[in-house]
Amino acid sequence: MSGAARRRLRVGLFTNNYLPMLGGVCTAVETARTALARLGHDVVVVAPGAAVPGPDAPHVLRVPAVPAPTYPDFALPLPVGPRLARRIRALDLDVFHAQHPFLLGGTARRLARAAGRPLVFTYHTLYDKYAHYVPGPRPLVARAAIVWSTRFANAADLVVAPSAGLAARLRAQGVQRPIEVLPTGVDLGRFRPGDQAAARERLGLPPGVPVLLYVGRLDREKNLDFLLETFQRVADAHRTVRLLLVGRGTHEAALRRRAARLGAGDRVAFAGGVAPAAVAPYYQAADCFVFASTTETQGLAVLEAMATGLPVVAVRAGGVDEALVDGVSGLLAPESSADFAAAVLELLRDDALARKLAAGAREGALASTADRLGQRLAALYARLVGEAAPAP
Repeated sequence: MSGAARRRLRVGLFTNNYLPMLGGVCTAVETARTALARLGHDVVVVAPGAAVPGPDAPHVLRVPAVPAPTYPDFALPLPVGPRLARRIRALDLDVFHAQHPFLLGGTARRLARAAGRPLVFTYHTLYDKYAHYVPGPRPLVARAAIVWSTRFANAADLVVAPSAGLAARLRAQGVQRPIEVLPTGVDLGRFRPGDQAAARERLGLPPGVPVLLYVGRLDREKNLDFLLETFQRVADAHRTVRLLLVGRGTHEAALRRRAARLGAGDRVAFAGGVAPAAVAPYYQAADCFVFASTTETQGLAVLEAMATGLPVVAVRAGGVDEALVDGVSGLLAPESSADFAAAVLELLRDDALARKLAAGAREGALASTADRLGQRLAALYARLVGEAAPAP
């Protein structure tokens, strides 16, 4: 690494989603923060006030916020006033890193331009796929989301895409700024293979029965109605298999009602929201991770499952199909309940295949680590800071 890359940097991560909220962006931000901090950089997270008040670490700067009307877990940060802007300016940040193209992303852009410092934007989300959270005609909202996020990306000095497929999409929708493909990565110290029996005892899960696991938000865009439909097919062919859903979200009540109507509904369990620090045992206790979302830019939960050596069955879709190699670290299936169920049953019935995919999953996760993310991100920051520095 060059001398410039070894410089101790002051970085601001501006995010509308942060702990204690659960979700992929929160995980990505905290993973980046801790990886950069391990390298010796000074990182502050600028985030909305927490829905559940409590003491924050020194690296967190909270912005006053109100609950979002369409998503109670999401807090809408209020405009940053002069006093808070002065606090952020006093940090003398080298790099402003926006995680969203709106709200605190806009604050990051404004303050970066005023300070003459680089602006980085990570494009975490397919914003048009989340149009149902915004009042108004969905096609119009989806189109506006693409236009807005593209315009914001073109105002940044660097755009980070978690997958190559997303980078190609960004180019197609008009992003002209430099794009770096940089997966978030996973903490291999926390997510690693463990004793399945001990994990099940700790979580109160029955021994000796196959457990399919989903970890993530219980929201409409995660395609969980499809997953329940698929599980019924699996359960019809396998008399003891169970499905465990870990997470919470706006679609949870509807999913609970649908699960209750299933013939195998008594074998579907909802664990509720689990803090990131406590989720690893769920992966260790399971036999197969199932993932049906088609709206992912990366699929962090898939990487976490892989890191614990858990075979994965997922719908073949952007982001996920770059993390998972079909037949090596998991099985990819079309968005067909019959095909997806067949893949799950194949894995449950073939112990040799399950062992092969488990080993391949862990091996695949080694290529996408949190430490690698930190090193590459720090090098990108240092390059930008060097380019922004005045000529001697």
